[in-house]
Amino acid sequence: MTFSLTAYCPETRMVGVAITTSSICVGSRCPWVRAGAGAVATQNVTLPSLGPDILDRLEAGMGPADALADALRGREFNGYRQVVVVDTQGRSAHFTGTEILGTNAVATGDGCIAAGNLLSTVEVPQAMAGAFAAAKGEHLAERLLRGLAAGVAAGGEVGPVHSAALLVASDLAWPLVNLRVDWEDEEPVTRLRTLWDMYRPQMNDYVARALNPPAAPSYGVPGDE
Repeated sequence: MTFSLTAYCPETRMVGVAITTSSICVGSRCPWVRAGAGAVATQNVTLPSLGPDILDRLEAGMGPADALADALRGREFNGYRQVVVVDTQGRSAHFTGTEILGTNAVATGDGCIAAGNLLSTVEVPQAMAGAFAAAKGEHLAERLLRGLAAGVAAGGEVGPVHSAALLVASDLAWPLVNLRVDWEDEEPVTRLRTLWDMYRPQMNDYVARALNPPAAPSYGVPGDE
């Protein structure tokens, strides 16, 4: 019911997740990022608390494999979870439980890991990782979106997807990119692309306004001189 791409950029040290699913509001519970720590996608039958729990461990100095194993240790119902982790050194780890829905697969690439369940084919994650690699040099958010679109083109889920999200952390205390399509009858990933194309030219202006309002560009809205 979900497929995702989680990744790291060595040039900028950004981390991020692009994800889509058949259910509503995937961005509210599945992708997690933290500057200086890493990124997590927790999916299938999602336990949202795994995201921050793993990021806490990464921030404390654990590697992805240890952070993932430690966060899962002693929990009930791990068989229903699918979790992927990438840290700010580009290392990754993943877990897929024995009760995962439908066809599932994981593919790792250079600084990225793609995973999914209820897939139309096991080739979907590899298509995402390949598209991410082919877009080297682009902004991490752009690479993630291209990977997600490649997953859709490769067959995606067995049924239609309805929500999608793009979440990227840089060196700020808040996400640099946090875009969500909470429900779309058709093609939420296409809508997410539209949001990114609209947001990207304004992205650094919002950072500048937050950090130094007097020196930042105007908002360009009525009443803003």
